[in-house]
Amino acid sequence: MLRLLRTYASFVRFGHSVFALPFALVGVLLAAQETFVAPARIGWIVAAMVTARTAAMGFNRIADARFDALNLRTANRELPRGELSLGDAVWLVSVASLAFVLITTQLGWVCVLLSPVALAIVFWYSLAKRFTTYSQLFLGLALAVAPVGGWLAAGGGRGWEPWLLALGTGTWVAGFDIFYACQDVEFDREQGLRSIPARFGVRRSLSIARWLHLITVVALAGVALVTSLGFWYLAGVGGVALLLAYEQSLVRVDDLSRIKQAFDLNGYVGFFYLASTSAAIYVG
Repeated sequence: MLRLLRTYASFVRFGHSVFALPFALVGVLLAAQETFVAPARIGWIVAAMVTARTAAMGFNRIADARFDALNLRTANRELPRGELSLGDAVWLVSVASLAFVLITTQLGWVCVLLSPVALAIVFWYSLAKRFTTYSQLFLGLALAVAPVGGWLAAGGGRGWEPWLLALGTGTWVAGFDIFYACQDVEFDREQGLRSIPARFGVRRSLSIARWLHLITVVALAGVALVTSLGFWYLAGVGGVALLLAYEQSLVRVDDLSRIKQAFDLNGYVGFFYLASTSAAIYVG
């Protein structure tokens, strides 16, 4: 059983849940400035995030299994090498999806009504590369749902905060996914898969990613204009900007060998932003 759980965790890259979760929790923190949020509700929000992401990643692996088997970089994943069966994968996605919908019943009727929409958005990314060049932007959209969902689940009302967070999250994710997709330019072209790097080449794609990350910083800084977070929050955004600049410095047109290092750095970006925003609210 323990081995199966480890296989499932590896299959959905459970550790990568840290990418969107901090931004969802920032949405919760900002909403909590307007209304009381019980600790139990925060637990349900975290559970909703984890189950939705598990369902999305599992669906992605199922949808891409044929291509993963052909790509030397991904041929060692659980489905291509037979460590996990297709039935096991479908079971995991089904259970995670059902769990997500059931969990939203603890978060209010708005979240229940929007839960199928959220699943449709996160599932669509896995199919987007078959239809559109801008598949990385759809991944950005999928994770941009996180802070809006956190805000709504915590009882936040009308305001610019969740939308600025969504813009910052979406452009951040799209930017680093462009970096990641640069590894598969030739493979994607050979297989007829679409992506920004496959369409525009590595050089132009890296430039697009850097502009997206600039928008990320501007959007996160814009949150300070509609809240009273002040200097310490802006200092945290400055830290995020430095982390993103370092991430970008690791990926060059003539050297893509450090893409994984740049990709993994994004886990620190999210946690740093959550920590600095928490400090701005409760200390600053």
